[in-house]
Amino acid sequence: MASKQTLHPPDIARLPISVNLRAISLAEGFRAALSVSGIIAASQFIDFPPLREAALAALLTCLCDPGGPIGRRVPVLISFTFTGALVTAGYGLVRELGPAFALPLGVFGLFCSSFVRIYGQAPQQLGVLLGTVQILALDRGDPSVTQAAIVGLSFIGGGLWATLLTLVIWRIYPFLPARKALAECFRQLAELVADLHGLVRAPATTDADWDAHARIHRRAARDAIEAARTVIMDTLRARGAASNRAAQGVIRMETADQLFGALIALSDLLERGSAAERQAAERILRRMRPVLTTLARAVMTEDMTTHWRIDRAIDAIAADKRLFPPGSPVIAVIDRIAERLRIAHTVVLPANRTVNPGLSGQSLPLWQQVIRPLRANLNWQSPALRHALRCAVTAALPLAYTMVRFTPYDHWLTITVVATMQPYYSLTYTRAVERIVGTALGGVVAAAVGLVCTTPLAIAAAMFPLSMLALSVRAVSFGLFMAALTPLIVLLVETGAPDTGEWRIAAARAALTTLGGVIAVAAGFLLWPTRERELVAAEVRNAIAAHGAYAEADFSVLLKEAPSSALGQARRAAGVASNALEALITRALLDPTRKNPEKLEAAMVVDAALRRCAGRLTTLRYDPATAKSLGPEDLRIWRDWIGGSLRLLASGQTDLPPRPQEAETESLARIARQIELMAGAVGRLG
Repeated sequence: MASKQTLHPPDIARLPISVNLRAISLAEGFRAALSVSGIIAASQFIDFPPLREAALAALLTCLCDPGGPIGRRVPVLISFTFTGALVTAGYGLVRELGPAFALPLGVFGLFCSSFVRIYGQAPQQLGVLLGTVQILALDRGDPSVTQAAIVGLSFIGGGLWATLLTLVIWRIYPFLPARKALAECFRQLAELVADLHGLVRAPATTDADWDAHARIHRRAARDAIEAARTVIMDTLRARGAASNRAAQGVIRMETADQLFGALIALSDLLERGSAAERQAAERILRRMRPVLTTLARAVMTEDMTTHWRIDRAIDAIAADKRLFPPGSPVIAVIDRIAERLRIAHTVVLPANRTVNPGLSGQSLPLWQQVIRPLRANLNWQSPALRHALRCAVTAALPLAYTMVRFTPYDHWLTITVVATMQPYYSLTYTRAVERIVGTALGGVVAAAVGLVCTTPLAIAAAMFPLSMLALSVRAVSFGLFMAALTPLIVLLVETGAPDTGEWRIAAARAALTTLGGVIAVAAGFLLWPTRERELVAAEVRNAIAAHGAYAEADFSVLLKEAPSSALGQARRAAGVASNALEALITRALLDPTRKNPEKLEAAMVVDAALRRCAGRLTTLRYDPATAKSLGPEDLRIWRDWIGGSLRLLASGQTDLPPRPQEAETESLARIARQIELMAGAVGRLG
C-alpha cells in the first residue's frame, strides 16, 4: 500500500529553489568579462557614448548563448545580434512618434517575444532577451535615422564581439556540454545507489521510505538521462552520426539508461527481499557507488589512471553474486548491472569503437518546424498562449508609465514584470522571490563597490570581475545570478550617469524590482491563470496510459512477440510521464488557493502506485521463477488484464474486470494490488 501523504500550505521554504555548484562555468564568465569590460573601458577612454549600447549588447548576447555545440550556438547568437539591432533602431524611431504609436507596437512585440517559447528553450531565452531590448529601446527615442543607425550598428558590434569570443574561447570544446550531461547521469545513478545502500543497511524500513527513494532518486536519474539525450542529439546533428565522440555519447547514454532500469529492478527485489539478500546486496552497493562516481569523473576527464581500479571493482561486484542464496532473482540483475558497468567503462577508454548509433539526426523541414507548434498552441487551452497574452496585458501599464514619465531606471519595472512572469503561477512566484532577494543583495554589493571605485576607469575595471562572477554562476542558481548581475547593471548605469550615487541607483533598482515582482505574481494569480491543480487529472491519466503501454510491451517481450527495443522506448516514456506528473504535483502544492486537496492526494497515491508497478514490471525480466511458472497463455491473460485495466483507468473508468485467477505469482499479485489501489484514487479525481 502506498502511504498517505500530507499536504502542506505553500511557503517560501518549500519553493523549488536549488543550487547546483557543478554548473559553475569560468569560461563563460571570462568571456562575458572580456565582452563587457573591454567595451566599457574603450568607451571611457575615447568618450564615445554609443559604445555603452555595444556593452549592453555584448552582455545580452552572452546571456542568450544556449550552450552546446558551436554549430547550434552561433546561429542563435547571430540571430539575436541582428534582430536586437533592428529592434533597437526601429523601436527608437517609432518612440519618437509618440506613445500612441509606440505603445501598441511594444505590447504586440512583448506578446511575440513571450509566445516564441513554443519553439523550445533556445528561442524562449532569445525571446525573453529581445523583450528586454524592446523595453529599453522604447525608453528613449532616436531623433533621426542617422542616430538610430549608430545605435543599431553599436548593438551589432557588441553582439559580434561576444560571438567572436565564443568561437575563440570555446572553439576547442564542442563536446564538453555532452560530457557534462553524461557525467551528471552517472552521478545521479551513484546517488540512487547510495540511497538504496542506506535502505538495505537500515534495521527497519517502511513503505514510505521506499516510496521516497523511488520518487526522489528515480525522478532525478530520469531527468538527467533525458537532459543528456537532448544534448547528445544536438551534438549528433552538429557533428554527424559518423563522429566517433558523438557515437560514444549515444552508447554512454544508452548504457546509463539500461543501468537505471536494472537498478530499479534491484531496488524492487530488495524491498521485499530476505535478510540474506539484503546483506549480500549491501556489500555490492557499497562497491557500486564509487564505481559510478569514478565513471562520471572519467567521462569528463578521460583520465586513464583510474581505469584499472574500475576493472577490479566491477570484477568484485560480479564475484559477489555468489553471496546470494541459490536461485535468487537478484543474481540475474547483478549480472546485468556488472555487464552494463563494463560497457560504460569500455566506452570511456580511448580505444573504443566507432559504431553507427542508428540515429539519423535529421530534422523536419523548416516550414513544418514553424507551423506545427504554432497550430498546436493557437487555442485558449495552450498555457503558452495565455502566458503571452498575460505578459502583454500586464506590461502595457508599466510600459505606458515609462513613456510618460521617463527616468534612467523606470524600465526596470517593466523588465521585471516581463522576465518574472512564467506560464505557471508557482513558477512565477518562485522566480519573483529569487529575483527580489537576489536584486536586494546585489544592490548592497553595488553600493559597496561604488565606495571603492570612484572614477570611470575604476568602474570599468570593476566590471571585469563582476561580469565574470555573474556569468559563471548563471546556471548555478537564478537568485545567485541576480545577486551577481545587479552590481554589474548598477555600475553600467553609473557610467552613463556619473553624477548619480550607487546607493540611489541600487535603491531604485531594488524598489522597482520588488514592485515588478509583486505585479507579476498578482497578474499570474488573477489573469487567465493556468491552475496546476486543474491539470492534475489529465496528467495522471497520461501517466497511467504510458505505464499501460509499458506493461504490454514488457509482457510482449517475455512472450517474444516484440523486440527489446520497443520495451526500452516504452519504459522511457513511462519514466518521463511519471516525472511530468511529479513536476505538476510539485507546482500544484504551491497553489495558494488550496482547492480540491483530495484530488492532489489521489494524484500522489497514483504516482506512488505507478512507481511500484514500474519496478515490478522491470523485475519480471530478471525473475526466472515467474517466467518458468507461467506459460505463454497465462502471460497473455495477465498482459491483457494489466494493460486493459490501465487503459480503463486512463480513460477515467474505475470498474475493473476481475483479477485473473490463473497462475497468480507474488510479483503479479503486487502489480494487481497497485492497480486496484489506483482505481479508488482515480475515482476521486473526477
